[in-house]
Amino acid sequence: MDQNLVDLTEKLSLSSNKIVLTSSDGDSFEIHEAVARKSQTIAEMLDAGCTGTIPLHNVTGKILDRVIDYCITHVKEDGPFEEEEEAEEKEAKKKWDAEFVKVDLETIFELILAANYLNIKGLIGLTSQAVADHIKDKTPEDVREIFGIENDFTPEEEEAVRNEHAWAFEDSK
Repeated sequence: MDQNLVDLTEKLSLSSNKIVLTSSDGDSFEIHEAVARKSQTIAEMLDAGCTGTIPLHNVTGKILDRVIDYCITHVKEDGPFEEEEEAEEKEAKKKWDAEFVKVDLETIFELILAANYLNIKGLIGLTSQAVADHIKDKTPEDVREIFGIENDFTPEEEEAVRNEHAWAFEDSK
């Protein structure tokens, strides 16, 4: 963990409860409630009185660890910030986010699924944008290969679609 995350974690430990999350493969993570509340799913469980360990059957330990890193980085305590500090903080988070998504596509897809399951809007947006950036300027054939989509059009049907929507295929021919 970098020093900013350590400092933030120390601040959180002074004022919040701990929550234990257990991944689908049995890994347990003890985190601060403020970090856990970045997930709308977990926040609703806590608000409903859920106590003890929270099992997350759809998220592996490897991915949950990364999701927690994201949540720790994006937790912000309420309080006044100087504009200059806020701008610096935003820039640091932007750089952190860029490094966070420098992983293979399979990991990005798993992060998207976890973010959706846990309802973490910022992480959904970040990971979805990473996929969009990856497929940008790819041909339809390349996109099919990336997503494992079988082309079930006959050559005649595909040509008809290309002619009907020529604007969409201008740069991919």
